[in-house]
Amino acid sequence: MALKNILIHPDPRLKKVADPVASVTEDLRRLADDMLETMYDAPGIGLAAPQVAVMNRLIVMDCEKGEDATPDPIVLINPQVLWTSEERNVYEEGCLSIPEQYAEVERPAEVEVAWMDLAGKTRRERFDGLWATCVQHEIDHLDGRLFIDYLKPLRRQMITRKMQKLKREMARA
Repeated sequence: MALKNILIHPDPRLKKVADPVASVTEDLRRLADDMLETMYDAPGIGLAAPQVAVMNRLIVMDCEKGEDATPDPIVLINPQVLWTSEERNVYEEGCLSIPEQYAEVERPAEVEVAWMDLAGKTRRERFDGLWATCVQHEIDHLDGRLFIDYLKPLRRQMITRKMQKLKREMARA
């Protein structure tokens, strides 16, 4: 397994729609393992392939947090939201591609998602709470959308400027 570099906003690849995955290959399984390792190392609870410069519809997530929590990683290939609840939830979201920036985002409280797993089987599950927020956030990445796109323009511009400054500092280091 190998840690991947996480793209930092603004990066044009983060605004592109990812391509569907045609089949589960050994390379895809290795990528999923690398993405999980990268996500845990960051640390985060979700990561989409475009965030590591791979333009495929693949996400990984694990919303079990806390020191005694048993990891519960999940890999979703070509995930699609089939249903959303009318009830809404507001969570303070962050993003590994927008480090140390957080904002409240309102999303459906529950979603039903279909995807292909690493065995090539079609899966379907209903997510709620943090899992629902996370899966929607990660699927947004596959569609070229970031959590800051839900914010008012001024707040979004402020965060983007901070990220530009961070990238300049990282380039100098």
